[in-house]
Amino acid sequence: MGVEKDVGVTGTHPPDYADGSRRKSTEMIMNDDPERETDFMTRNGLNLKSFQRREGNSQGVVDLDRSMKARHLNMIAIGGSIGAGFFVGSGSAFTRGGPGSVLICFSIMGVMIFNVVYALGELAVMYPVSGGFYTYSMRFIDPSWGFAMGWNYVFQWLIVLPLELTVCSFTVGYWNDTVSVAVWITIFWAFIIFMNVFGTLGYAEEEFWASTFKLIATVLFMIIAVVLICGGGPSRGIYSEYWGARLWYDPGAFQNGFRGFCSVFVTAAFAFSGTELVGLAAAESANPAKNLPSAIKQVFWRITLFYVLGLTLVGLLVSSTDERLLNASNPYSEGTSPFVLAGRDAGLTGFDSFMNVVILVSVVSIGMSCVYGGSRTLTALCQQGYGPKIFTYIDRSGRPLPSVVLNLAFGALAYVVLASSGSVVFDWLLATSGLAALFTWGSICFAHIRFRQAWSRQGRSLDEIPFKHIFGVAGSWIGLALVIIALVAQFYSAIAPPFVDGLSDAEGFFKSYLALPVVILFWIIGYAWKRQSFLKLDQIDLDVGRRQHDWDQIHAERRRVAALPTWRRALHHTF
Repeated sequence: MGVEKDVGVTGTHPPDYADGSRRKSTEMIMNDDPERETDFMTRNGLNLKSFQRREGNSQGVVDLDRSMKARHLNMIAIGGSIGAGFFVGSGSAFTRGGPGSVLICFSIMGVMIFNVVYALGELAVMYPVSGGFYTYSMRFIDPSWGFAMGWNYVFQWLIVLPLELTVCSFTVGYWNDTVSVAVWITIFWAFIIFMNVFGTLGYAEEEFWASTFKLIATVLFMIIAVVLICGGGPSRGIYSEYWGARLWYDPGAFQNGFRGFCSVFVTAAFAFSGTELVGLAAAESANPAKNLPSAIKQVFWRITLFYVLGLTLVGLLVSSTDERLLNASNPYSEGTSPFVLAGRDAGLTGFDSFMNVVILVSVVSIGMSCVYGGSRTLTALCQQGYGPKIFTYIDRSGRPLPSVVLNLAFGALAYVVLASSGSVVFDWLLATSGLAALFTWGSICFAHIRFRQAWSRQGRSLDEIPFKHIFGVAGSWIGLALVIIALVAQFYSAIAPPFVDGLSDAEGFFKSYLALPVVILFWIIGYAWKRQSFLKLDQIDLDVGRRQHDWDQIHAERRRVAALPTWRRALHHTF
């Protein structure tokens, strides 16, 4: 492929494709969705006509709806994945490793996810394809590996949805445990089905308001936590005098030695699951080159303020050896989230119920993300010929209807919990996709590395990339290395878990590491089906699927940033 003209800040517009066709203006890009319905009821899935098949564009391609706005992407990025793992799962992290391990491990994993989302942002702005995680692996690494990543990701969300519905029922049980969990499962399942009638906009609006609520609640908690640590709590609570960092000395900052540390490392990695969904959402944004970069930058705030600072404050208030954390058979129904316990010990009347509402909203939000992420990836897989064609159907409102129905149908698995062996079934189902997030993140980083290598090999200029990783290829290497470290830590924890004398048995090991053979099996199936292996750099097509951008706007923004003082440029690139 020939060398394209080096384009600087003041350069001319680079062509999008090898045939020299020009990029479009912002107005043309915003309107480059001719198949989108103009009728309000049809566009929002509110009449029977909306369920009819959507017509393709001039190239015959049927796209999903592009109704996602900048505010939606920003809130999905900053609060979308803050869920039960943060509010409740952090309790087990404290008991296994102590507050010191939580601070260190979440900080390290924060560095990893920061690099992952920047790599994802660069790729998603260039190639905003729904189900993009697997398509990036397919076009830049290995089609068979992309097949494995795609189906592994779909399977992950199919299994997590019934789990989240079960968690919803347990969370409500904190207030009333006399009602059968089947009733609450049905109610929340019906709510998620109802919201999905509105397609992309339904998910976007639900995430916007749920994330806003979660962020406000977390900020309020952190303000209250600082007051409690300083001894400003009510006299009826234990924080009525200066509390400080006494729990870091007794019982100590670290628990269970190296085993505990590795276990928290794994918990920290999984707490960030769902962060990558902002890349999926980019495909349903009218102008990802403008909207996605600002959303990507919000991840820094979530990592720093909510995960690292928030959990550090919790670790100062709640002991890692608290019997309520250690002995809770069901932390959701028993209300043993460390966030709930801090308010209860402070004597703040009603605060435990408020935090339980926050947890409930968070769990429902993740349930919505399950349907969104799983359905979009499944549709993309089948559009590429890696699954049944029925799942390529997209209706007039832009919903991948059969894929959404399949994902929603898996919610019925939540009723398994009613059986005496239901928890065992769930444990094994989750084990099959437990490492899906780590494999996805590692693949994103490696796909970005391969993309940059192919870009350089084919003589392209970095100025032709609308949005670039703040640390470049080095950042993706760091992210990939940390993913590998997390996989090694998970392997060690599977062999030598905390609270167990000696080594784990075979059942315990495979419950923690079964996802690896599952991924290998998917890769073998993909290779046997398509007979395609690792791509050479010259085989990578850099033009197909590139979104058209308004380069006048991009160059103007680059000139504006270049004129800023150094410290302002640093803030711009980070925030």
